[in-house]
Amino acid sequence: MNPTNKVAKVALIGSGFVGASYAFAMLNQGAASELVIIDVNHKKAEGDAMDLNHGLSFSSNMRIWAGDYSDCKDADIVVITAGANQAPGETRLDLIEKNAAIFKSIVTAVMQSGFDGIFIVATNPVDVLTYATWKYSGLPAHRVIGSGTILDSARLRFELGSELNVDPRNVHAYIMGEHGDTELPVWSHVNIGGQPLKDYIHAHGKPSQDALNTIFTNVRDAAYHIIERKGATYYGIAMGLARLTTAVLRNENSILSISALLEGQYGLNDVYIGVPAVISREGIKQVVELNLDQEELEKFHHSADVLKKAIHTVFPN
Repeated sequence: MNPTNKVAKVALIGSGFVGASYAFAMLNQGAASELVIIDVNHKKAEGDAMDLNHGLSFSSNMRIWAGDYSDCKDADIVVITAGANQAPGETRLDLIEKNAAIFKSIVTAVMQSGFDGIFIVATNPVDVLTYATWKYSGLPAHRVIGSGTILDSARLRFELGSELNVDPRNVHAYIMGEHGDTELPVWSHVNIGGQPLKDYIHAHGKPSQDALNTIFTNVRDAAYHIIERKGATYYGIAMGLARLTTAVLRNENSILSISALLEGQYGLNDVYIGVPAVISREGIKQVVELNLDQEELEKFHHSADVLKKAIHTVFPN
């Protein structure tokens, strides 16, 4: 991986809705110096690169082009958004077989280029495919990051902020577990402007438990509602990916809820799952181990069991 004083280069694999939205977010935020777009449909990648370049006069200066896997050799980060999309009525875990095969060819091609940076994975089921990327790449686990529950946590902050009429940037809350149906809200560690949720409820008389239950249901099922209305979700996750990319490239030591390999934390091993973690130039610097209450810990372990079974469908041993 390039030293921090070198040009920051990101390779994006997959120029579909999520990938193109991510590239647009990267351009607007000036998060990197170079962005190469790689897609099996090279013309689509070329079209996106051309379109983005026409906005350079209004944004930060970036070099953006359509390339191939050889361009990954000196990239700091490879972001993977390629793969089959979630169809209406389909769960994220339903995508395993289709996308695991795609990922084996992608990751193998990236590593053959000589790539020695950090992977960020967004394709669903993200926890399983991040585990697969770790296995296929042979890289240390701290250099393979899944987008995990970064979007789910943002959705929770938005919903809570809307309910309480508070800027979501002043609401601190995490969704943990699978990026999917078994995820859980960590109510015990929610705070509003530094005030624990239970103290806020005591002082203001809201939100009620029914309101909290509705908020979480809306968060958990958000993708289904969006897919039903517009066919896919992409803006929110693209913003989350750009945020994660920035945290790595700028060595921020930011705490974000991403998919990380657990190696004893929370009493779990050999599973990629959504947890708060410190993100820096080295990738996952540290998994933050929250003191979950008993119910939260049980739900988290259940989520991990579901993911382990899913992982074993791809890696039986």
